[in-house]
Amino acid sequence: MKSANRLLRTLKVIPLILLGGCSALQVVNSVSKIYTAEVKENIVFGTHPKLKYDLYLPDTANQEFDTTPVIVFFYGGSWNRGDKSEYEFVGRRLASMGYITAVPNYRLYPEVKYPDFLEDGAQSIANLRTELAKSEYQQYKPATQYILMGHSAGAYNAAMLALDPRWLTTVGVDHTASVKGLIGLAGAYNIYPIKDTDVQPVFNHPDYPPQSQPIDYTKRANAPTLLLAPETDTLVSIERNTETLHKALDAAGNDSTTQTIEGTDHVTLIGTLSPLLFFKGSTAKPIEEFIRKLHSTTIPETASSNGS
Repeated sequence: MKSANRLLRTLKVIPLILLGGCSALQVVNSVSKIYTAEVKENIVFGTHPKLKYDLYLPDTANQEFDTTPVIVFFYGGSWNRGDKSEYEFVGRRLASMGYITAVPNYRLYPEVKYPDFLEDGAQSIANLRTELAKSEYQQYKPATQYILMGHSAGAYNAAMLALDPRWLTTVGVDHTASVKGLIGLAGAYNIYPIKDTDVQPVFNHPDYPPQSQPIDYTKRANAPTLLLAPETDTLVSIERNTETLHKALDAAGNDSTTQTIEGTDHVTLIGTLSPLLFFKGSTAKPIEEFIRKLHSTTIPETASSNGS
């Protein structure tokens, strides 16, 4: 779940020494500019100074579907660290694939604990619905049902918002009218008891809050789900998290797909969206196939800007 820090170390396989004083993430994001996108930075959605999101827009409206798919991507970092600016490579890659992509910040421990970051995520979605209803975006015909996506701890955030309707309902957003699907990468869906000392205080270890894991909401889920897992993961157990959530969703009759991405670990799984890790297996391909399936299926869209 310590995504950004471990990505720095992982990318040492690339001869960064030739690139001067740039950090690995600076290099990743710099190279990602080969993926063209219009970027609107620091759209405010709350009073806290961290509560902003960046919006990545494709060059043109998606021509394959009646509406342009919208993705909200939540980054990982054990709920202790991370910033939207570190994930420009994700926003640009998804926008280049034809999807409107928002990358929001959320407040972190020790300033906040569960469930504050979920409330932040819900608020970012509420604000995005209002933002995309503006006339300046109508050329894209943005979808009004969003695909929630995340990596590691961010996949937990995305899954909770997609599977548990109370968070969006609290901010006045109709859950069913607003969530089209869930994409989780190396997600933390079933982490109790928590062994990671960085994460323990986030969930008040050992007095864990009840009904606070995505695995608790599989029976009431209404969002088709794609769960991507690395080939190996020493940080977040694939069996305990990805496989367990997939089996529970599937047993309850939900549309759930899981796939292992060859040659990846916990960090390089999200790193494959960068052009620097072209030699790894592709996460872009299953994401594209999943979104094509979602948007090729007739699901009523609402014209409301706030889902209510």
